[in-house]
Amino acid sequence: MASALVLAVPVAGCGVFAAPEQLRGNPADAEMLQQLTPGVSSRADVTAVLGSPSATSTFDQREWYYISATSHIRPGRVPAVDKQRVVVVRFDDRGIVEGIDQKGQDQMRDVAVVDRTTPVPGNDRSLLQALFGNIGRFGPTAAPETVPGANGGLGAPTR
Repeated sequence: MASALVLAVPVAGCGVFAAPEQLRGNPADAEMLQQLTPGVSSRADVTAVLGSPSATSTFDQREWYYISATSHIRPGRVPAVDKQRVVVVRFDDRGIVEGIDQKGQDQMRDVAVVDRTTPVPGNDRSLLQALFGNIGRFGPTAAPETVPGANGGLGAPTR
Protein backbone atom coordinates (compact mmCIF):
# COMPACT_ATOMS: atom_id res chain seq x y z
CA MET A 1 0.00 0.00 0.00
CA ALA A 2 2.86 2.37 0.84
CA SER A 3 4.48 1.78 -2.58
CA ALA A 4 1.23 2.69 -4.33
CA LEU A 5 1.08 5.93 -2.35
CA VAL A 6 4.71 6.74 -3.20
CA LEU A 7 3.98 6.23 -6.92
CA ALA A 8 0.69 8.17 -6.82
CA VAL A 9 2.20 11.38 -5.40
CA PRO A 10 4.53 12.11 -8.39
CA VAL A 11 1.78 11.28 -10.88
CA ALA A 12 -0.66 13.62 -9.11
CA GLY A 13 1.92 16.41 -9.22
CA CYS A 14 2.20 16.23 -13.02
CA GLY A 15 -1.02 18.23 -13.37
CA VAL A 16 0.58 21.14 -11.55
CA PHE A 17 3.38 21.36 -14.12
CA ALA A 18 1.20 20.80 -17.18
CA ALA A 19 1.50 23.45 -19.84
CA PRO A 20 -1.56 25.63 -20.32
CA GLU A 21 -3.54 25.13 -23.50
CA GLN A 22 -2.95 27.91 -26.03
CA LEU A 23 -5.48 28.74 -28.71
CA ARG A 24 -4.01 30.20 -31.89
CA GLY A 25 -5.72 31.57 -34.95
CA ASN A 26 -9.38 32.28 -35.56
CA PRO A 27 -11.62 29.55 -34.12
CA ALA A 28 -14.91 29.34 -35.97
CA ASP A 29 -16.95 27.11 -33.68
CA ALA A 30 -20.20 25.31 -34.52
CA GLU A 31 -22.41 27.95 -32.86
CA MET A 32 -20.94 30.67 -35.06
CA LEU A 33 -21.26 28.58 -38.22
CA GLN A 34 -24.97 27.97 -37.52
CA GLN A 35 -25.56 31.71 -37.89
CA LEU A 36 -24.45 31.55 -41.55
CA THR A 37 -26.85 30.26 -44.19
CA PRO A 38 -25.60 29.22 -47.64
CA GLY A 39 -27.43 31.09 -50.39
CA VAL A 40 -28.45 33.90 -47.99
CA SER A 41 -25.44 35.17 -45.99
CA SER A 42 -23.10 37.68 -47.62
CA ARG A 43 -19.39 38.46 -47.14
CA ALA A 44 -20.36 41.21 -44.70
CA ASP A 45 -22.39 38.70 -42.68
CA VAL A 46 -19.45 36.28 -42.55
CA THR A 47 -17.11 39.06 -41.42
CA ALA A 48 -19.59 40.14 -38.74
CA VAL A 49 -19.96 36.60 -37.36
CA LEU A 50 -16.49 35.09 -37.83
CA GLY A 51 -14.27 38.16 -38.19
CA SER A 52 -11.55 38.61 -40.79
CA PRO A 53 -10.32 35.40 -42.41
CA SER A 54 -6.92 33.96 -41.54
CA ALA A 55 -6.19 33.61 -45.26
CA THR A 56 -7.90 33.91 -48.62
CA SER A 57 -7.52 31.95 -51.81
CA THR A 58 -4.37 32.91 -53.68
CA PHE A 59 -5.79 33.40 -57.15
CA ASP A 60 -9.49 33.76 -56.44
CA GLN A 61 -11.16 35.76 -53.67
CA ARG A 62 -14.07 33.30 -53.58
CA GLU A 63 -12.67 31.21 -50.70
CA TRP A 64 -11.91 32.38 -47.17
CA TYR A 65 -10.01 30.24 -44.66
CA TYR A 66 -10.41 30.40 -40.89
CA ILE A 67 -7.48 28.50 -39.36
CA SER A 68 -7.17 27.61 -35.69
CA ALA A 69 -4.99 25.34 -33.58
CA THR A 70 -4.68 24.32 -29.96
CA SER A 71 -1.18 23.68 -28.69
CA HIS A 72 0.80 23.06 -25.51
CA ILE A 73 4.25 24.51 -24.94
CA ARG A 74 6.24 22.59 -22.37
CA PRO A 75 9.58 23.81 -21.02
CA GLY A 76 12.50 22.20 -22.81
CA ARG A 77 10.33 20.67 -25.53
CA VAL A 78 9.19 21.58 -29.00
CA PRO A 79 5.66 23.04 -29.07
CA ALA A 80 3.17 20.45 -30.25
CA VAL A 81 -0.15 21.05 -31.97
CA ASP A 82 -2.91 19.06 -30.30
CA LYS A 83 -5.87 20.00 -32.49
CA GLN A 84 -5.96 21.88 -35.76
CA ARG A 85 -9.00 22.92 -37.73
CA VAL A 86 -9.70 24.86 -40.93
CA VAL A 87 -13.09 26.24 -41.92
CA VAL A 88 -13.43 27.05 -45.61
CA VAL A 89 -16.17 29.50 -46.64
CA ARG A 90 -16.89 29.57 -50.39
CA PHE A 91 -18.67 32.48 -52.08
CA ASP A 92 -20.38 32.78 -55.46
CA ASP A 93 -19.75 35.62 -57.93
CA ARG A 94 -22.21 37.90 -56.10
CA GLY A 95 -20.46 37.47 -52.72
CA ILE A 96 -23.12 35.17 -51.23
CA VAL A 97 -22.05 32.10 -49.22
CA GLU A 98 -22.08 29.05 -51.46
CA GLY A 99 -20.87 26.50 -48.93
CA ILE A 100 -18.98 25.93 -45.70
CA ASP A 101 -16.51 23.07 -45.23
CA GLN A 102 -14.66 22.01 -42.11
CA LYS A 103 -11.37 20.16 -42.27
CA GLY A 104 -9.70 18.46 -39.32
CA GLN A 105 -6.08 17.61 -38.73
CA ASP A 106 -6.53 14.16 -40.29
CA GLN A 107 -7.47 15.74 -43.65
CA MET A 108 -4.45 18.05 -43.86
CA ARG A 109 -1.21 17.42 -45.70
CA ASP A 110 2.10 17.39 -43.91
CA VAL A 111 4.45 19.85 -45.62
CA ALA A 112 8.16 19.26 -45.19
CA VAL A 113 10.20 22.43 -44.70
CA VAL A 114 13.60 22.54 -46.39
CA ASP A 115 16.44 23.63 -44.11
CA ARG A 116 18.90 24.50 -46.87
CA THR A 117 20.05 28.05 -47.42
CA THR A 118 21.09 29.64 -50.67
CA PRO A 119 24.83 30.36 -50.70
CA VAL A 120 25.76 33.97 -51.34
CA PRO A 121 29.00 34.65 -53.25
CA GLY A 122 31.64 36.28 -51.08
CA ASN A 123 30.48 34.94 -47.74
CA ASP A 124 32.35 31.64 -47.78
CA ARG A 125 36.02 32.48 -47.23
CA SER A 126 38.77 30.24 -46.02
CA LEU A 127 40.98 31.16 -43.08
CA LEU A 128 43.83 32.26 -45.38
CA GLN A 129 41.45 34.39 -47.44
CA ALA A 130 40.14 36.02 -44.30
CA LEU A 131 43.66 36.77 -43.04
CA PHE A 132 45.35 37.80 -46.27
CA GLY A 133 42.44 38.66 -48.54
CA ASN A 134 42.83 42.42 -48.40
CA ILE A 135 46.59 42.53 -48.98
CA GLY A 136 47.22 44.32 -52.26
CA ARG A 137 43.60 45.28 -52.82
CA PHE A 138 44.00 48.81 -51.62
CA GLY A 139 46.77 51.06 -52.87
CA PRO A 140 48.00 54.26 -51.33
CA THR A 141 45.50 57.06 -51.67
CA ALA A 142 46.29 60.69 -52.11
CA ALA A 143 44.94 63.24 -49.68
CA PRO A 144 42.08 65.28 -51.19
CA GLU A 145 43.96 68.56 -50.96
CA THR A 146 46.79 67.35 -53.21
CA VAL A 147 44.52 66.17 -56.00
CA PRO A 148 44.22 68.85 -58.68
CA GLY A 149 40.68 70.22 -58.84
CA ALA A 150 39.60 68.62 -55.53
CA ASN A 151 38.68 71.99 -54.08
CA GLY A 152 36.32 72.96 -56.85
CA GLY A 153 39.09 73.75 -59.33
CA LEU A 154 40.73 76.35 -57.08
CA GLY A 155 44.14 74.68 -57.04
CA ALA A 156 45.93 74.90 -53.70
CA PRO A 157 43.86 74.58 -50.56
CA THR A 158 43.12 77.64 -48.52
CA ARG A 159 43.70 77.60 -44.80
